[in-house]
Amino acid sequence: MRKKGIDFVITWVDGNDPVWQQEKAKYSPRREADVRTERYRDWELLKYWFRGVEQFAPWVRRIHFVTCGHYPDWLNTEHKKLHLVKHRDYIPERFLPTFNSNVIEMYLHRIKGLSEQFVYFNDDMFVTGPVKPRDFFRGGKPCDMLAFQPVVANPKNPVMSHLFLNEALVLSKYFDKRENVKQQPFHYFHIGYPPLYFFYNFLELAFPLYTSFYTPHGPSPFLKRSFEEVWGREAEELLATSANRFRSKDDQTQYLFREWQKLRGNFCPKNVLRGFCYFNLDDHNEKLKKTLKEGKAKMICINDANEKIDFERVKSDLLKAMEQYFPEKSSFELY
Repeated sequence: MRKKGIDFVITWVDGNDPVWQQEKAKYSPRREADVRTERYRDWELLKYWFRGVEQFAPWVRRIHFVTCGHYPDWLNTEHKKLHLVKHRDYIPERFLPTFNSNVIEMYLHRIKGLSEQFVYFNDDMFVTGPVKPRDFFRGGKPCDMLAFQPVVANPKNPVMSHLFLNEALVLSKYFDKRENVKQQPFHYFHIGYPPLYFFYNFLELAFPLYTSFYTPHGPSPFLKRSFEEVWGREAEELLATSANRFRSKDDQTQYLFREWQKLRGNFCPKNVLRGFCYFNLDDHNEKLKKTLKEGKAKMICINDANEKIDFERVKSDLLKAMEQYFPEKSSFELY
């Protein structure tokens, strides 16, 4: 029997944990693996994620907090809405320990007690304004946007270029690009979409084969059955990713499941950029701080992809801004 209601899932790692660091040091990543510092460093913003959810999404049924087994000292682990999930609780033992976020994400549907409808958050994604269930699901379907986007050869982040192509290669086995557009034209050309993505979709129709897809790096609404369907067809491909302890150019990602449910037409078209703001951290982050101060966004993503920033100074500045926006402790905090 599938659980009703909407759950949130958040994954987190404490890159400062010496036990975790020792465990990670036992394994040698492949040369092309993505093991940049930004993948693991902790900005200590997690408590503001919980404050945002409690303040702006009190309707959430349950929060599944996924870690390798460590938790912040301040966390109220006995909270009635909180389900503590360790990697070993849902990822096959032969693939553990894993330091690959793609592996951690592709097994989410195996979390015990997870509802059929759930929203997945990275720990850099925050609820900063009132959200309702219909912001994520309508008629039992995830709210999302179906848009093409070409694969870009990015020498600064080459792994991502491979990941986009890996996803498109799998999806092209099951969906014909032009035929899919004919089957669900109003999902591709929904009136509410940003004009830029109308342009992308029209432009991409000139090419008969898939290049890649555009999906905002924000909270992801999922149906468990989407994971189950893809696993039922592509277990070999997903098991190959599972064997990579570190993020690799050969991986599949959670976006495979998200694009799958969209190409199946199993979603409600909506401009998911409305009310959402994405920020790449830099040394100043004035736009981010202004957005928080003015309360302009329902959700934000604070992406850590800049290895050259003054980490300690920016972290202190960011903590101050978040504390000013979320001054009240949540019931998920012991102190």
